Amino acid sequence: MAVGGTFAVLALLAQTSPPYVAPRAADGHPDLNGIWQALTTANYDLETHVARPAMALREGPHGPVPAAEVLALGAVGAVPGGLGVVEGGAIPYKPEALAKKKENQENWLTRDPEVFCYLPGVPRATYMPYPFQIFQNESGILITYEYAGAVREVYMKDPGPPPVESWMGQSVGRWDGDTLVVEVTGFNDKTWFDRSGNFHSDQLRVVERYTRVGPDHLFYEATIEDPAVFTRPWTIRMPLYRRVEPEARLNDFKCVAFVEELLYGQYRRKPLSR
Repeated sequence: MAVGGTFAVLALLAQTSPPYVAPRAADGHPDLNGIWQALTTANYDLETHVARPAMALREGPHGPVPAAEVLALGAVGAVPGGLGVVEGGAIPYKPEALAKKKENQENWLTRDPEVFCYLPGVPRATYMPYPFQIFQNESGILITYEYAGAVREVYMKDPGPPPVESWMGQSVGRWDGDTLVVEVTGFNDKTWFDRSGNFHSDQLRVVERYTRVGPDHLFYEATIEDPAVFTRPWTIRMPLYRRVEPEARLNDFKCVAFVEELLYGQYRRKPLSR
């Protein structure tokens, strides 16, 4: 009864409290400047999942078993359980694409672009376990990421079709009331959405929505459309939290330096033994 009463009081307070009004930037739009970070397990798996060992399989005498490299990582390489961020629960794959997703997951250790420190793409850059920073002024918006030094410029005037395909795509922004809407196109097909093998083609189109909902909170939403892989558009949602510790900043994480052996080891005259 006490718990139910507490929830009732909180609900009443939420209904009677005035709506949050975000501080304004020089151009009158909500001020999104700051260092933000997602606190979800979405980078492991966008869908709801229980704790499990990381998937990377080899063929054993009685069927597929975890690869020795994964077993050697123990709990460090495990996937923590988590609530999904996909609206409706499941990603709407076409049957043949779902088979490829499962194959990707089984071979995660040798296929995930994150393992090799390639640029993460959108929306994955947002919910990796690293902060990112939004720089906003009256002339434009720049988003910088700690992971791999990734950078995105959000064009507030449409420059036209993307000239080339790229890892991070081309971002074009506009304001819908107090929400920043960013349409991202021009992707290559090399990035994943998470460590569970969820993937896309070069027909990917992402529409992001950033809404300031509190002094230290943004609400993030991304709708994903790719007719070559999915049966319909689908959406992910999550809160983003401001880093408020003193002297908060993005640290240098040029992770390519940690994967040189993975990328170039095969070119050694005498390859290192595993």
